[in-house]
Amino acid sequence: MIDQLIRRYGVVGTGARSQMYITAMVGAHAEVAELVAWCEPNPARMDHADRLVAAHAPKASPPARYAPADLERMIAAERLDAVVVTSPDWTHAEVVTRAMRAGADVVLEKPLTTSTAGCREIVRAIEETGRSLVLTFNYRYSPRNAALKEVIASGQIGEVTSVHFEWALDTMHGADYFRRWHRDKSCSAGLAVHKASHHFDLVNWWLADVPGWVFASGGLRFYGAENARARGLDERPERGTVDPPSTDPFALDLRADPVLRSLYWDAEKHDGYLRDRDVFTAGITIEDNLSAMVGYGRGAVMSYSLNAHSPWEGYRVTINGTGGRAELDVVERAAVLPGPDGRFVLDASSVKDTADDGQARPQGARLTVQRHWEKAQLVPISNASGGGHGGGDALLLNDVFRGAAADPLGRQAGYRDGLASVAVGLAANTSMSTGQPVRIAELSLPALDAIPRRQHVGGR
Repeated sequence: MIDQLIRRYGVVGTGARSQMYITAMVGAHAEVAELVAWCEPNPARMDHADRLVAAHAPKASPPARYAPADLERMIAAERLDAVVVTSPDWTHAEVVTRAMRAGADVVLEKPLTTSTAGCREIVRAIEETGRSLVLTFNYRYSPRNAALKEVIASGQIGEVTSVHFEWALDTMHGADYFRRWHRDKSCSAGLAVHKASHHFDLVNWWLADVPGWVFASGGLRFYGAENARARGLDERPERGTVDPPSTDPFALDLRADPVLRSLYWDAEKHDGYLRDRDVFTAGITIEDNLSAMVGYGRGAVMSYSLNAHSPWEGYRVTINGTGGRAELDVVERAAVLPGPDGRFVLDASSVKDTADDGQARPQGARLTVQRHWEKAQLVPISNASGGGHGGGDALLLNDVFRGAAADPLGRQAGYRDGLASVAVGLAANTSMSTGQPVRIAELSLPALDAIPRRQHVGGR
């Protein structure tokens, strides 16, 4: 076995999403990844990150601290090989391009960025610097999604003709996007980009194909002040952290969870960021219901739907082919119910599921394949790795920090994959605003210009 070199890393953005990478670098992957610096505007969040390091590696020195304006100085002074970027979506293009031009590779949380201009900036930086970018699409690594990829690639169901993909976000996870900065479309580009980039990447990867056109419709149907008034909801506090503590199922009290308290309640005095906005206040500009049709280069068409106020969380995927059909049904959380104290667990990272009774909606995944003129067969799904995102996080982190080994499934994603997934979301946003179908080629995204022409929609 060849010894691996230790690479020096900095983390840009030390909010909740960074924690998975931090614990990996000071824990399971410490012999190949040395965490040496933070780049973050909020000192309280860096304090939290320091405590996280100390809890997992008591002998480790606290990483050096830098402000966002000092990113280039951090990369030079700390001799960084790479940066892990977990800052908010609207910062991705700037942070990635600055880091690459300063001499660092990038590990980037999805989505790639929030605009076509940002996409072009990132591609230009990659071409000019030769630096690498790994995009962390952890759902590719989930064993249930990998099993579906294997079924399609094996040819069991023939050539794919159509896909139906339904994703249900419950009132724990789905509601959370309407409390935080994601509620502002200028920051997140909406759930069509921020959340659904996961889903669109899965389909691109499952089909080994590229999107050609998108026709979408959506709107704010449940959350927001106008919807609250229409349903006769009473006047509500602007935020969930109030005295006395609320038992409202949509009120998130940051003080009730030690991590949320440390990352956000204790930090808001430094930057004024409110993590617990009420989901029925004014100012929400993203959609909570989204439907789209997406055409692919080899002729398959997907119907996609996203709902962000479901009573349960999970997804259903149907793949129709010339030889049969594959169906993946996943229940990630069977219900959102109050605990013994009458309060709801509203931290979206929670896996608490008090309703999984194994009957009406058992938690878990089921992959069914049925070829023409044959009985349906269940496909075994392994979850030997355990952990978050259906067992995908541990596998992803291994590829990120130790390098992707030969993988017939091609799970590690790069910037082209990021472009292909975010292109669908950006085209969906354009279609929702114009009411017209949008060809991906019209976005003029680098590396996606040469899309096969075997598709048509709306006479265009």
